[in-house]
Amino acid sequence: MMEQAPVLVVVIPLMCALLSPLVGWIKKEYCYPWAMLTLAASTVCAVITLNTVIHNGVIHYYLGSWLPPWGIEYVVDHLNAMMLVLISGTALLVAVYSKKSVEQELPDKVVYFYTVFLLQVTGFLGIVITGDVFNLYVFLEIASLAGYALIAIGEEGAPLASFRYVVLGTVGACFYLLAIGYLYVVTGSLNMADLAKLLPALYGSKVILVAFAFFLVGIALKMALFPLHIWLPDAYTKAPSTASALLAPLMTKVAIYVMLRIMFTVFQPSFSIEILPVTKILLWVGIIAIFSGAIMALAQVDFKRMLCYIIVAEVGYMVGGVGVANAVAIKGTILHILNDVVMTVGLFTVAGIITYKMKHHNLTDFKAMFKKMPFTMAAFVIVALSIIGVPPLCGFFSKWYLIQGAAMAGNWVFVVALLFSSLVNIILFFRIFEVGYEFHSSADAHGHGHEEAVVIEEAPLSMLIPTMMIALFIILIGLYNQPILINIIQFAVPKL
Repeated sequence: MMEQAPVLVVVIPLMCALLSPLVGWIKKEYCYPWAMLTLAASTVCAVITLNTVIHNGVIHYYLGSWLPPWGIEYVVDHLNAMMLVLISGTALLVAVYSKKSVEQELPDKVVYFYTVFLLQVTGFLGIVITGDVFNLYVFLEIASLAGYALIAIGEEGAPLASFRYVVLGTVGACFYLLAIGYLYVVTGSLNMADLAKLLPALYGSKVILVAFAFFLVGIALKMALFPLHIWLPDAYTKAPSTASALLAPLMTKVAIYVMLRIMFTVFQPSFSIEILPVTKILLWVGIIAIFSGAIMALAQVDFKRMLCYIIVAEVGYMVGGVGVANAVAIKGTILHILNDVVMTVGLFTVAGIITYKMKHHNLTDFKAMFKKMPFTMAAFVIVALSIIGVPPLCGFFSKWYLIQGAAMAGNWVFVVALLFSSLVNIILFFRIFEVGYEFHSSADAHGHGHEEAVVIEEAPLSMLIPTMMIALFIILIGLYNQPILINIIQFAVPKL
């Protein structure tokens, strides 16, 4: 079991996705526990894999016993072992959370939803575990196609949002595929480790330069890097609540993982830092993304749409951290991938609860919510304070490393952008807190106002418990950030 854990992480959700329609044909109510059991098994395998990497080092798993570069290889190091646990664990929490939301929003599509849900998770897991650039493309397309389907079945306007995502996502995939083609033409290999050995002698080739540019543009579209973000706000706003809670935390962070893998594993760090001015470009694009995302978030009255622009700014954090290109900033970037997944899923589970209760998700829907739903709002406050960067919550520590790395490099504009984003987040969330503390009042016969009694109507336990667990994880990751850095992240930082 332990030796096969790396492949079972992906195979279990893939096979169970194929069997999900059969389970639904027997009884559609079985799809919910089926998805939970599937993702629980995948999470266990991911945790076993991470534990093996921490204690024994990098895992090389050859599919079909075919040795690379001829066969497909799964390579698991500290970075993607962390990503496997992050993806499978997040998917499991969202699956537990999904029951009531899916029953309300998609009563006639339960079987199809959980089938595509499992395919989506399979795509994410495959992207981060593979050591082959073409295999990565295959899983990228599985994840993208499943994402298009999950978004398209949402509220009014979702099909158009999904179509826009299809168009831009296809362009991004084409850029990535062209890059693979160029690399294969000049190297004859698709294995990442093999490419890392062959490419340094070819860094002067224009074909390699074009391939690298195509890689970055294709990945930037997938991660919604400003100004290529235009598909994201409508897609995640219009998607079903459970789909948003899965896609919003993971899609952009998986794309950032791919960027790190291409820039610092397939190509040597010196290629992006010294030979081409890629890191300088990424730094300024990240800064612009932070300012733009923060300002656009201020203009929103729809809660989910506001969160989407916060994601745009958060992508700018991580891309800017890569652009700073020193060990401290990269450490902050990788830690922020972890933190941002947990914080974003927390925000979107709260958004799903508000949608479940109020049937829409405007900022005004938070009125009196602190009294109506105290536990949900307590979790929301923890997540919001972490996004702002309040210690000892996890969001503070990754932001601190990013600021520290930028200061060491003398990139003060990036420091200002990070502080500006935190200030804007204070405004955004405290505006919601203010609305949440407003209570309805009415006047009696003598014209004296009095507060109406507000009945506590908490979210269903299947939605509340995962949301509270996410808030707990935010606290624990913050308190135990040093063990995470020492045992996992420091080994994932490339030698710059």
